[in-house]
Amino acid sequence: MTESVRWHVAALATDELPAYVYDLAKLREHAAAVRAALPDRVELYYAAKANPEAPVLAALRGAVDGYEVSSGGELAHVRAAVPDAPLAFGGPGKTPTEIAAAVAAGVHRWHVESEQELHRLAAVLAQQPDTVVDVLLRVNLPVSTGALDAVALAMGGRPTPFGLDPDRAEACVRLLTGDGPLGRQLRLRGVHAHLASGLAATEQLAVAEQIVGWSAALAERHGFPLDEVNVGGGMAVDYEDPAARFDWTAFGDGLAKLLGAHPGLTLRIEPGRALTAYCGWYATEVLDVKRSHGEDFAVVRGGTHHLRTPATRGHSQPFEVLPVDAWPHPWPRPAVTTGRATLAGQLCTPKDVLARAAEGANGLRTADRVLFTMAGAYAWNISHHEFLMHPRPGFHYLGD
Repeated sequence: MTESVRWHVAALATDELPAYVYDLAKLREHAAAVRAALPDRVELYYAAKANPEAPVLAALRGAVDGYEVSSGGELAHVRAAVPDAPLAFGGPGKTPTEIAAAVAAGVHRWHVESEQELHRLAAVLAQQPDTVVDVLLRVNLPVSTGALDAVALAMGGRPTPFGLDPDRAEACVRLLTGDGPLGRQLRLRGVHAHLASGLAATEQLAVAEQIVGWSAALAERHGFPLDEVNVGGGMAVDYEDPAARFDWTAFGDGLAKLLGAHPGLTLRIEPGRALTAYCGWYATEVLDVKRSHGEDFAVVRGGTHHLRTPATRGHSQPFEVLPVDAWPHPWPRPAVTTGRATLAGQLCTPKDVLARAAEGANGLRTADRVLFTMAGAYAWNISHHEFLMHPRPGFHYLGD
């Protein structure tokens, strides 16, 4: 943990826990380093779904080119948090109401997921005959690399609800480039293909090369200029080894070589987790330590209704311990004595586990504080907040 986070959490009163603590200075530093590693013709968009907290969005503004939103609610929220920022609207199942709101809000890039969505967008635009929007067709591409075989989240390369199969993408290109009405207000700019989450730099580059190659061939077949290819996000974040980071320098170098073979092409990436995961901590305290059938359990304030990530992904959330020496009670202080412990929350379910059989919990005592690291993405915003109706955590933003 950073010193500012350490001191801040140590100073919190017990009833101010659990709390999310974000180091915005650390976030800005990391985002600037990512931006510096990328070539000029690579646009960096932040996938707001990873962490849509307004201070986080604002802290990223100096390093990112725009934001990707995936619902009408995200659209309104991000527009309010960073009013001047370019937006790209993606995600399956866009409703007619959301499409109309995004057109009215001036969304400048559309990731179209289906032929029906293309027609729905055209129907809204027909009410505004002077409005033209830029479209990227999201395509579910089969890729020959084995990079997608072992990832935890695959959004393409197999049957999924995301995007268009290649043959349907061809049909959409014909609708947009022919003499029909769709091409008048829908300007085809290229292809979007977010295929997986959890890829290392080498794997990401292999996938990106295939996406660009397929897109270039599509443009050549149909005779339209290929201006943009969005190769998605999903850069790996390793919760088992927090020190293992995505190699942004190698990735940027590889993208530069790829762009060298395609003059005039702009690439876009849309990382979420890989930008914000490392700037957030979920701070709590140990309420009790007890033995169950020979194993130690530390029960903490809060749980997976605040930080659902480990339950969703099936990992142990990394953590650090902030010891609290004071013990004002007359009874013995419960502590971990078996060398490891499972850190569980307050919910009435055995799935409320934040870290399982963790050696880092050796010696952990009741009233010690625990800071779960890498909690800056897909944490609070994907959690089931109302289950058992425990109090919500506090939110603290350092370096704002």
